[in-house]
Amino acid sequence: MILIRGGTVLTADGSRTTDVTVEEGRVRMGSPAVTPATVIEAEGMWVGPGLVDLHVHLREPGQEWKEDIASGSRAAAAGGFTAVVAMPNTDPPIDMGHRARFVAEQGRRDGSCQVVPAGAITLGRLGVELAHLDELLEAGVRVFTDDGDTVTDAGLLRRAMEYLAAHDAVIAQHAEDPGLGAGGHMHEGEISSRLGMRGLPALAEETIVARDLALVELTGARYHVQHVSTAGTVELIRRARAAGLPVTAEVTPHHLVFDHREVETMDPNYKMYPPLRTEDDVAELRKALEDGTIDAVATDHAPHADHEQEVPFEEAPRGVIGLETALAATLSSVDVDQATLFQRMSIAPPPRHTRSSGRRFAAVAFVAWRRSFLPERQ
Repeated sequence: MILIRGGTVLTADGSRTTDVTVEEGRVRMGSPAVTPATVIEAEGMWVGPGLVDLHVHLREPGQEWKEDIASGSRAAAAGGFTAVVAMPNTDPPIDMGHRARFVAEQGRRDGSCQVVPAGAITLGRLGVELAHLDELLEAGVRVFTDDGDTVTDAGLLRRAMEYLAAHDAVIAQHAEDPGLGAGGHMHEGEISSRLGMRGLPALAEETIVARDLALVELTGARYHVQHVSTAGTVELIRRARAAGLPVTAEVTPHHLVFDHREVETMDPNYKMYPPLRTEDDVAELRKALEDGTIDAVATDHAPHADHEQEVPFEEAPRGVIGLETALAATLSSVDVDQATLFQRMSIAPPPRHTRSSGRRFAAVAFVAWRRSFLPERQ
């Protein structure tokens, strides 16, 4: 039995100061009738439901030297997450039902939090033919994405949208036009010009999102924009939402905190896709998260082995970790109250984006922290 004592607790009726008891997997308000085994003093802290991450790369199967489900879910738990959605760009990809079941089973057996597999849209994530969508649905998958690559064939994506719309599943898109972004290593702008480095223009993201929104209007499919990085994409989402389209979006902590000036250090830790954008883009992303245009924070946690990072910037793999720092990074970059924070990092993700085969996300774990520990925003 655990007693979390004296924290500011987010409830269905708002925030209030009270105790929380966790016993045998059940959470209730108030103090226990008997002496608890563990007491956590939470005065001055926020207490609320466990966090949910819609976008992680746990690398298993096939790239366990980077990460595996056990180590990734431990990192998630350390960061306050009680459920994560694992991307399908593994080796082999999660494009068949038995592979999705493998990820889910590994999560149940070795995970420190609930691990929910996403499924690929196309077979092998090659963008040529549809994956075994029926098998993946039967295995409990409700989020479909070729994350790491974009489904560029509009006709193929339309067929996927039409099929998955009939099953109330979600199409999630890594939006990056491969022609516009070919050979790019960072945001295309003044910094890339000064460094003499080929860039990825904001237009590479925005053209794909604009095209996909037209397909959403045609098919009625539920559509989710992954790792939004530009002000132009935010405006496209805002207009689509105003028109009543079933569109949602996520932003990563690193796109809320950093901008393309960091790349001047040539540190490979600042290499991610989409790349870090301009200060103006960062400001728009923060505003969009605060006002709800962007629904959720998702880490895009993408670990690499140390030896893979010990190379020049242009040769380094793309992607950074984020599970253990997401909460602090978000609170240090946006101005939100307790209810809004949990809405963006816990409450909004499950009902709006995923289903969980009858199990509830984040049902039994609570997180608590002291906001004053975080750095002040500059």
